[in-house]
Amino acid sequence: MNSHFPRIITLLRKERGLSQKSAAEQLGVSQALLSHYEKGIRECGLEFVVKVADFYNVSTDYLLGRSPHRSGAMITVEDLPEPDAAGKENVFKGSLLPTLNKKLIANSLNVIYGILQKCNNKHLTTEISSFLSVAVYKAFRLLYSANGKNPQGLFSVPQRLSNGRSNAAQEVAISNAEALACGEDIEDMEGLKKDQAPPLSPEQLSEEYPLFASSLFNLIQNAEGRMGGGKKPMEKPHPTARK
Repeated sequence: MNSHFPRIITLLRKERGLSQKSAAEQLGVSQALLSHYEKGIRECGLEFVVKVADFYNVSTDYLLGRSPHRSGAMITVEDLPEPDAAGKENVFKGSLLPTLNKKLIANSLNVIYGILQKCNNKHLTTEISSFLSVAVYKAFRLLYSANGKNPQGLFSVPQRLSNGRSNAAQEVAISNAEALACGEDIEDMEGLKKDQAPPLSPEQLSEEYPLFASSLFNLIQNAEGRMGGGKKPMEKPHPTARK
């Protein structure tokens, strides 16, 4: 079938709290056969795929890994909510620290992607986005796995391999991005041309990103503090920069 199907049907069964024997009985197959399906040893027919979709109330596209949404929806840019969209998921209660750090990071990302838009190089954008995406993945997986009872079927990479592989993926992405930013071509990826790299300075950043530049300056200071660089004085932001 494919590599996603065994993992997903195992995740769905465990989420519902069913034993393999119970699920097999309700799906009309033997436990041994279901075990083979879940381990990817044998491939099932389309009839069984549809039966599983109906049983767990998910789409076949989700079962086959074609959509990350259980309804089978294929998301587009227009479907994605804005990071600061209103709603209960965006409200933090208690400590202000998560809210503060979220704003620093989100605002800084606005600057990064603003610069990437000016660069107009899809390969550079892809590699930097891959690096950042893996960083979010690592943070989420660490939090998700803090409770050992949480089902790991959400992830296709085994937990014991995830840290090493994610570190490697980040190294590859940032190495590619560095080379592309220096104008080097990598296989079928075209490097940044000299006229594509925008001139930047703290003053210019403050003028072009008055809502977000101060967050970026604070993030740089905090990050370099963690690197052992101390609290290096930042160049004074433009007066229009907002906190």
